Amino acid sequence: MASSATRVDLDGSPIKPMTICMIGAGGFIGSHLCEKLMAETPHKVLALDVYNDKIKHLLEPSDGHPWSDRIQFHRLNIKHDSRLEGLIKTSDLLLDLVLNGSDSLSQTINLAAICTPADYNTRPLDTIYSNFIDALPVVKYCSENNKRLIHFSTCEVYGKTIGSFLPKDSPLRQDPEYYLLKENDSPCIFGSIEKQRWSYACAKQLIERLIYAEGAENGLEFTIVRPFNWIGPRMDFIPGIDGPSEGVPRVLACFSNNLLRREPLKLVDGGESQRTFVYIKDAIDAVMLMIENPARANGHIFNVGNPNNEVTVRQLGEMMTEVYAKVSGEPKLEQPTIDVSSKEFYGVGYDDSDKRIPDMTIINRQLGWNPKTSLWDLLESTLTYQHRTYAEAIKKAISQPASTN
Repeated sequence: MASSATRVDLDGSPIKPMTICMIGAGGFIGSHLCEKLMAETPHKVLALDVYNDKIKHLLEPSDGHPWSDRIQFHRLNIKHDSRLEGLIKTSDLLLDLVLNGSDSLSQTINLAAICTPADYNTRPLDTIYSNFIDALPVVKYCSENNKRLIHFSTCEVYGKTIGSFLPKDSPLRQDPEYYLLKENDSPCIFGSIEKQRWSYACAKQLIERLIYAEGAENGLEFTIVRPFNWIGPRMDFIPGIDGPSEGVPRVLACFSNNLLRREPLKLVDGGESQRTFVYIKDAIDAVMLMIENPARANGHIFNVGNPNNEVTVRQLGEMMTEVYAKVSGEPKLEQPTIDVSSKEFYGVGYDDSDKRIPDMTIINRQLGWNPKTSLWDLLESTLTYQHRTYAEAIKKAISQPASTN
């Protein structure tokens, strides 16, 4: 329940209640952010999305919910709905999670877009349209109506590290200067045009550049968030259960699906890529600091990740196998993993980055934020949720005979 005591920002100034227009509020990140806003703040949320399954518990009338008048759901597709500009006008902040965002303090948070590697590779046109073309009106409305924008981008905009172009035996590959990703210094290095996997990163980088230009030329107040693998309950989907049977979600959900079905985990190209993972609740704390400290967040790009949770994808799979055996009580498979090529798994045109390790200097300096949750603990929380939510449904699906024509 939101406290009635006066809340202050990092500089000791009172935080005024605001109206937040959140695009993509019904998704993984949006649902956790809505929960935090309802439970701990007096802010109002205009929740925009096509689906509301993950926030339905916040919308249902209940005497026990003190926030019933502070969250409104608007079923809306930002591509085709004339209501979008009006909703942005009535807010103080736009939070664009899909893309990822009155003078009484209204912001827009945009969280919506195609954001899984399989889609970048097989649906490059949809990927470019949803992450760039569809984002244009959102940025335009914020700029024209003087609304602050928090835009969710991606760590994919960094592309490949400088170190990946060095010889494999070069000692410089271990030098952080050649792989640590810094918001204001690291170059954005992508593969060739025929590698369609980079369609997402290019579209995201271009919308970042547009937002930055709107700030420089027209005074748009903005913050750009670059998430590094935010993990937790309600992320992605399980194919054939709450997503398409042929769908390919991101790595953690892919591995969860394999574990739930008692199938070997598929390691693409040996699982040698290195990644970091941060718990969703830690990441939401960072977003809250951005929302409520505009003087410190405006005009900045923030990496939000946990460099302490760095592993190869192979190590991630091994750890998930251990954790799932613990939370499910089921024995591990004799062959827990199998190697597959990226061409076999994603199709022609796939490419990848070797490492994605965030530098945390700017967010720590501006907002004092540091992640807290270890990789083991975030996996235990996430896989406990996955097992409780999906295990029985998957057993039923597996037991049903295959349909025949």
